[in-house]
Amino acid sequence: MKAVILDYGEVLCYRPAPDEFRRMASVFGLSLDSYLTLWERTRFLVDRGDLTPEAYWAKFAEETQTTITPEQVEMLWRREIEMWSNANPTMVRWMLELSAAEIRIGLLSNMPADLATHLQRSFAWMNKFNFKTFSSHVGLLKPDPAIYEYTLRGLGVQPSEALFVDDRQANVEAARALGMHGIQFQSVAQLRNELESLGFSVLPGAAV
Repeated sequence: MKAVILDYGEVLCYRPAPDEFRRMASVFGLSLDSYLTLWERTRFLVDRGDLTPEAYWAKFAEETQTTITPEQVEMLWRREIEMWSNANPTMVRWMLELSAAEIRIGLLSNMPADLATHLQRSFAWMNKFNFKTFSSHVGLLKPDPAIYEYTLRGLGVQPSEALFVDDRQANVEAARALGMHGIQFQSVAQLRNELESLGFSVLPGAAV
């Protein structure tokens, strides 16, 4: 394989803790489960770039029949960026080791434009990717085949030459349907085991 394509959320960064989601939910008077259900159902609107963060949270408030102030919108925006900025050092180190081994590395993430901007300004390692695809920049979302094809073209590789790692099974299956190798990320140890079974030479370190 000539390229490894990585998801960001819950692969290169940790999933936010339940208490962090509860803080967001409390703004709308929702339980954690109710908040996450609505968040999962509507998230595509900001991930694809259809809505700005301000418009998204206004729609979220409308869906929950609540009223939020501009100050609360600003707080929600800042909290969400903070929540998704907790990088997984083991996975980041592996990505850098792949780059050092002259394996092309790509980023393919369903991500709002403001978070993409923040991460690229905050983390120097983001510049190591040979090609980055953010859903909000291209108006496409995983698991749409077009967003994978766009990334493969950007990396200059064929599907059979690329490994895709994502935490969501549907996204991995879409990659495999195009002829890519795919692994659903659950832990560093599990990823290492699956890479070993593929005969992959550059492995992530022990889980931390």
